[in-house]
Amino acid sequence: MSPARLVAIALIPIVLTACGPDGPSKADTGLIVGGVAGGIIGNQVGKGSGNVLATVAGAVVGGIVGSEIGRSMDKQDRMLAQRAEYAALEEGTSGKPRRWDNPDNGHYGEIVPSSPYKRGVADCRDYTHTIYIDGKPRTMRGTACRNGDGTWRNVA
Repeated sequence: MSPARLVAIALIPIVLTACGPDGPSKADTGLIVGGVAGGIIGNQVGKGSGNVLATVAGAVVGGIVGSEIGRSMDKQDRMLAQRAEYAALEEGTSGKPRRWDNPDNGHYGEIVPSSPYKRGVADCRDYTHTIYIDGKPRTMRGTACRNGDGTWRNVA
């Protein structure tokens, strides 16, 4: 991976993370670390023109990677979660879950997108991502907006 691409991937979550008046909180730091890790994982998954989409999809779901939820997920969980989250945002029916399953460890999850809406000129969707690890649900809520190039980014 080229240094320029790595820097671009690293900047996605950093730019999108809002810090509090006392500097970044643990949640902010988790989002940054998770976004970078998710972007790198997404970059490794994508091929050709899909590489950019996979990188951005990785950065979108990356907040989970750096959170408490992410510590319980393995690489396969994160890849499956990234793909499902991107698909839910891109083509999911509002209120209907998009499920992913990892048959290797029994972890699974679902992303439920809301109805699309406008935030300024951007098309956005709120979503809920619930991950089940050892049968226990862990939920994260977020908002993603579509970039001009058709990719999605997490927003506050």
